[in-house]
Amino acid sequence: MDTHSALSVLEAGLNACAVVIDRDAGLLFALLTAGLVGGATHCAGMCGPFVLAQVTARLEQVPASRMSEFHRLAGAAVLPYHLGRATTYAAIGAVAAGVAGHVGALPGLKWLSVALLVFAALFFLGYAVKGLSAWLPHFDSPVQRWWGDRVSRLARPLFGNPVGWRGYGLGLALGFIPCGLLYGAVAVAAASGSALTGFVGMAAFALGTMPSLLAVGLAGHVAGRTWREAVARAAPVIMAVNAGVLGWMAWRLVA
Repeated sequence: MDTHSALSVLEAGLNACAVVIDRDAGLLFALLTAGLVGGATHCAGMCGPFVLAQVTARLEQVPASRMSEFHRLAGAAVLPYHLGRATTYAAIGAVAAGVAGHVGALPGLKWLSVALLVFAALFFLGYAVKGLSAWLPHFDSPVQRWWGDRVSRLARPLFGNPVGWRGYGLGLALGFIPCGLLYGAVAVAAASGSALTGFVGMAAFALGTMPSLLAVGLAGHVAGRTWREAVARAAPVIMAVNAGVLGWMAWRLVA
């Protein structure tokens, strides 16, 4: 492929993404803010140990004589891991939305997108309203635990030196760890019925989860708590707004 053809493909891809952002801005914003809130209230506790283990392993690879502020920041950011995790989330979103789009096009199944949006709205509302989460489904089953154990075993050898492609591979693998918040986000992405929207939406969700995990990596669990507490105070309002936006989108589909 020559340079002109490559630029044409890139331009077409950017134009397609611009259409998605313009058409599904509400859905994408809901996923981004859900990631931001979920990162502080959920991901920092669940995935924080993975991040801290990588930070320790990465910094141990740098001799004391070569240690610099750049090495400390790069080691704490674990960007390959975050990129791998975002890749997995985006791929899951694309597949889920593509499948939902095809299934929803079948006769009598046009309600699927509405059902997914309502499920996600209730799920996010559970984060906003104290006590409501007790009435929502809790994703804890023998199959889920079995799957989580298999993913952990697959990822464990990569923790030894999680740099470059190994760090990226670790993110790819741990992106499949069972997670209730992830299920809610995938339901939102799937409701779009568009593989590209699902891809971009879950990438936005992954981007939203990054600040809290970066804070954990840079400052540790204790020092990073300030950022998490600040987001947690605003979390009920943000998630309630998200639930409202998704509910409104569902209403528009049936109105």
